[in-house]
Amino acid sequence: MSETIVKTIKKVMPAVVSVIISKSLKEIEKELPQEMMPLMPFGMPELKIPEDKIDSRGMVQVGGGSGFITDPSGIILTNKHVIADPTAEYTIITSDDKKYEAEVIARDPIEDIAILKIKANGLPTISLGNSTELELGQTVIAIGNTLGMFKNTVSKGIVSGLARAISARPSPEESMQELRGLIQTDAAINPGNSGGPLVNLEGDAIGINAAVIFGAQNIGFAIPINAAKRDLSDLKKFGRVKRPLLGLRYVTINENLMDRLKLPVAYGALVAAQSPHHEAVINGTPAHKAGLKEKDIILECNGEKITNDKTIQDFLEEMNVGDILKMKILRGKNNLEIKVTLAERK
Repeated sequence: MSETIVKTIKKVMPAVVSVIISKSLKEIEKELPQEMMPLMPFGMPELKIPEDKIDSRGMVQVGGGSGFITDPSGIILTNKHVIADPTAEYTIITSDDKKYEAEVIARDPIEDIAILKIKANGLPTISLGNSTELELGQTVIAIGNTLGMFKNTVSKGIVSGLARAISARPSPEESMQELRGLIQTDAAINPGNSGGPLVNLEGDAIGINAAVIFGAQNIGFAIPINAAKRDLSDLKKFGRVKRPLLGLRYVTINENLMDRLKLPVAYGALVAAQSPHHEAVINGTPAHKAGLKEKDIILECNGEKITNDKTIQDFLEEMNVGDILKMKILRGKNNLEIKVTLAERK
């Protein structure tokens, strides 16, 4: 087993890259909290940043992540949250220590996936596997630029869970959202591993390292590679990542929610705004145009019941922009059937 692991690491390591995040001193100063100003009667203090961290253009390295090359022409997969800052610059450092300026060419509007491009040719690549073929207990290897300091760090583990769901904040500007369909692994994943590959023993990427639950030992998560393969296919076909939009907020119903809200069913999705500042059915979206209303209970999508194991989002993941989603609705005591033509999420 150990010889196999060593061979696998040697095979994939040349295609794993470091993503360096840099910002100008001026931008960093702008982002200091305004509430600090009353405490500074003599103006903004000089930032004490070591000189070796500032380049000739006044750029400061403020973070790091990981990525991996999927095409010899310089296409790189990473996490969306790694490249979330629009005021930052991103530099790729390849395994042979060459540096390239990175261009962000696509961000998945739903998944924590981003695609970068560097100007290079003949680069080593990692082949993309099939995440639907993963099995519990299967050996996997996580590689990444751990904490932005130790390039190409490797950890071994197993697939300890499939189709997991967690709540996470992809970036400081975004609200909490549920990430679904994740691969759970006990291979060590740290913040700097984000965007690095999770590979099988054949050296195929079967996931993108994405998250770790702080305070919990040996619990890390990766995004299934099939989601990234879909994004790469979209980019090739359309020049961008296309994801379908429905346009409503909902809560998936279980027995506890049924009892608490005195609902007539223990499955489905209750159309409901989860805060007073949000609409349950967003104006102008496909759901609004199709006539969905707050307090509707969506019982089925395309003939299948909605449950915690198969949510509306799971149905949308299987569909494309322009597809028709058939919904069975309970409105009061009336059963309705509604067809929704999915638009593109921007």
